[in-house]
Parts: sequence; C-alpha cells; structure tokens
Amino acid sequence: MTTFSKDEIYTATEVVRNFSSILTRISKNEIKRAVIVKNNKFEAVLLNMSEYERLEKAVAVLEAIYSSKKRENNGE
Repeated sequence: MTTFSKDEIYTATEVVRNFSSILTRISKNEIKRAVIVKNNKFEAVLLNMSEYERLEKAVAVLEAIYSSKKRENNGE
C-alpha cells in the first residue's frame, strides 16, 4: 500500500482554494504529489509533468515485457 506524508494530502476544497500554490509546490518539487481527498476517500493525485512522463515510460516498458512474456508462453 502506498503511504503519503501529511503535507501531500489535500481536501478537494483546499485544492480549489489553493490550486496555484499547490501547483507551484509540485512544480518546484517541494512535494512529490498532491493527493486529493473528497468525502474522506482518496480520489485523485496531482503530479508534475516530468513525474507523469516518467511513469508513462515505465508503463510502456512493463507492457512490452508483459507482451513479450505472453508471446513466449503461447509458443510464438
């Protein structure tokens, strides 16, 4: 399970009221992400663009590995 630090968790209302400052903190890597809570449930995560792109590349690599292994297991 993922853990979050206290300074990374924001209510939806806090995000609406403080969007610019939260975005600035993420952009400057003061915080890694902003986890948004609505009705006491984790609903979304706000990341800076470089982190998002890094995760997208990781997903592409994992999908390629999965496809390769799947083909091997099917005898292709």
